[in-house]
Amino acid sequence: MNQSLQTAYGFPTSSETRNRVLRNTYWLLALSMVPTVLGAWIGLVTGVGAALSGGLGAIVFLAGAFGFMFAIEKTKHSSAGVALLLAFTFFMGVMLSRMVGVVLGMANGAGLIMMAFAGTGAIFFGMATLSSVIKRDLSAMGKWLFIGAILLLVAGIANIFLQSSALMITLAVLAIGIFSAFILHDLKRVQDGLETNYISATLGVYLSLYNVFQSLLMLFGLGGSRDE
Repeated sequence: MNQSLQTAYGFPTSSETRNRVLRNTYWLLALSMVPTVLGAWIGLVTGVGAALSGGLGAIVFLAGAFGFMFAIEKTKHSSAGVALLLAFTFFMGVMLSRMVGVVLGMANGAGLIMMAFAGTGAIFFGMATLSSVIKRDLSAMGKWLFIGAILLLVAGIANIFLQSSALMITLAVLAIGIFSAFILHDLKRVQDGLETNYISATLGVYLSLYNVFQSLLMLFGLGGSRDE
């Protein structure tokens, strides 16, 4: 029976298929870090990231991100989906460069970035390990995590105008919790054979890792700014 039909009608996918999708997801996720770092570096060198601040930056980010995600989902069954995903990660790197530049301007800025990177890696490996040992179905938590992510997005847009440090810290902490749970949820879907497209799986996990790293960097940056 066709693999997509198996999934649609609730038939379990083979362990070989699940392992292949998981393996391809991990490889593509690792590859996606290259254009992300490249985009952040170009954003820093050219000053594009710094120029995209406030409301303008939010508009460019949302339009670009949702445009890329729509295109990736439309082409996820072809090699074009991989190319679009890598282009998307480059774009996300450029958008991250403004925050990276701010943190690099602090005392021990490079150390703070490495701390955020290490923290993100620890969360990823922790969630990946959990996804392989937890036996229960975690599909139901997806809708609650999605609602939480939407509320975070709305609150984050509002804070562009409110400029509240307390709200920023609260949102960063909540984002780390929500998107860490998203990593577990998305990897578990692959483990259970509910997600059989590695491009879609990579996109979901990448977005969660990006948000975790950005939130950790924000928290460390705010702590670093107070220490000066």
